[in-house]
Amino acid sequence: MSSFSLRRECNSVGPADNEKSIVVCGWVYRYRDQGGVLFVDLRDRSGLVQVVFDLAVDAELHKKANALRGEDVILVTGKVRLRDKNAINPKLKTGEIEIVAHELELLSKAKPSPIPLDEHDGEASEELRLEYRFLDLRRKPMQEALRVRHEFIRGVRNFLDNEGFWEVETPILNKSTPEGARDFLVPSRLNAGEFYALPQSPQIFKQLLMVAGSEKYYQIARCFRDEDLRKDRQPEFTQIDIEMSFVDKDMVMALNERLIASACKAAFGVEIDGKPQRMTYHDAMELYGNDKPDIRFGMTLTELGDWAAMTEFKVFKGAAETGRLKALCVPGGAAKVSRKDIDDLTQWVMQDYKAKGLAWVKVGEGGALESLITKFLPEAAQAELVKRTGAKPGDIIFFAGDRADIVFATLSALRLRLAEKLGMIPDTYKALWVVDFPLFDWDHETNSLLSVHHPFTAPVPEDAHLVKEAGKKESLTAEEQKALLAVRSNAYDFVLNGVEIGGGSIRIHESELQQAIFRLLKISDEEAQSRFGFLLKGLEFGAPPHGGIAFGVDRVLMLGLKKASIRDVMAFPKTQKGTCLMSGAPSLVDEKQLRELYLKSTAKAR
Repeated sequence: MSSFSLRRECNSVGPADNEKSIVVCGWVYRYRDQGGVLFVDLRDRSGLVQVVFDLAVDAELHKKANALRGEDVILVTGKVRLRDKNAINPKLKTGEIEIVAHELELLSKAKPSPIPLDEHDGEASEELRLEYRFLDLRRKPMQEALRVRHEFIRGVRNFLDNEGFWEVETPILNKSTPEGARDFLVPSRLNAGEFYALPQSPQIFKQLLMVAGSEKYYQIARCFRDEDLRKDRQPEFTQIDIEMSFVDKDMVMALNERLIASACKAAFGVEIDGKPQRMTYHDAMELYGNDKPDIRFGMTLTELGDWAAMTEFKVFKGAAETGRLKALCVPGGAAKVSRKDIDDLTQWVMQDYKAKGLAWVKVGEGGALESLITKFLPEAAQAELVKRTGAKPGDIIFFAGDRADIVFATLSALRLRLAEKLGMIPDTYKALWVVDFPLFDWDHETNSLLSVHHPFTAPVPEDAHLVKEAGKKESLTAEEQKALLAVRSNAYDFVLNGVEIGGGSIRIHESELQQAIFRLLKISDEEAQSRFGFLLKGLEFGAPPHGGIAFGVDRVLMLGLKKASIRDVMAFPKTQKGTCLMSGAPSLVDEKQLRELYLKSTAKAR
């Protein structure tokens, strides 16, 4: 029997083990030589324990230990003893004891680490951390992230198992059925010129599992999307994928709000609303400027379209006539937002959100408005502005007037930026369901309808007949198009602290309605059969009403652990350019591999 079989985890050793002989293994974290007594902090996954090598007890062992350096891997056999009272370290779980070594085995010698692994020594650049990710993952914050990720996923599995769900795996290699983002394609060696696609989600397969009678399905699914990256996106990610038969929207939402509350409690020890607020898409946009509002603080938008007529400001009047005019009142912002801040904010919204500018007024101590534009605002208009926005002395009001999407994007971003700057966001968790999304949006480039979520989302029951009738027509009038844009989807998004962590819908389970949707999206019957024929065929053989949702594991972990990026909660993430600095992926392959796949690269060599 090897010594490993006797091994104890570092953090498992305590006062109850006093005078016991034990074996511990791990990495040398810190070492200190104090007058012939060498102290080594030994680290494993569980935590730290102090090991003592005493020159007076064993000179040869002390000499051997003195050659140790940071991150060497060792096995120590020794006797546990209680520390003196003045030597107890209350910051360590093992701070009441130490291990007096009487055997030492060097298992692996380590080169000097290119990145600091002690949290007290600062942090390397993200590029260096990603290049040496196998070292970065030894750091306490990353170890904690992986542990909590495990706890969260285990909490999800336990909850769904208790609710009678089956975990079913769906294919990674499938045909390309685009769902909004670009597919990652995989060439087939056995079928010349043909390609698999990596799944953007298991959407169609989980619907077919409902057709197959599984009724309650879930999967911790790996998904792949070839899209531009940012702090909350990666080319490959993990989602909790759920589908249920014989349910309505309320049933799906009720189960999943309990799921998130339960899993977050188990993983992070935080309380998430058991009954989150529900808000319509319309209200979310009008009050907050986006469909995933952070409701931990107020500062909502104010509609000023009709108010513009009370002013003499052509910019406001023009915006109200051809687009939208809205305001954002920032409490206490008059003194805290300087003129330089305003200039910087103006440049920011013009560059990032295509705003034409950023008008503002400050409310003085006596209630009078102060700004270059007040000369265009008669007294009655000023009084009405203060009344509508609820502005008080010391506040500042910002205006955005333009096309609706620009106004919403500008003020939504401004609201969050100023709330962070002024310390208005409480350190808590606030969940929200956003419902009643439009089923369709209008694509100005192609001059056609497009799905707001995906083409398998059902309309609300009372609007289904409009979609079916429209799908039978060769062309639509402007009024019919307008009516379709007003159709609501039977969809729902779960928002936590202003981040969409999950989205789902009741699905289309009638082949006729699904084909109508495809036609309205300019997908011909022939193309629909080619891309989605296996789904349409399944819907013709007794499909139950069904619906589901998918939660982004990485986004939930990012919020729960209060990280700025999902890269800090994933073991091996990619950079914003989609590369792995550790392994060098993606990489070139040799000509032989390409020939086997009937491929030839036309890209210029880097």
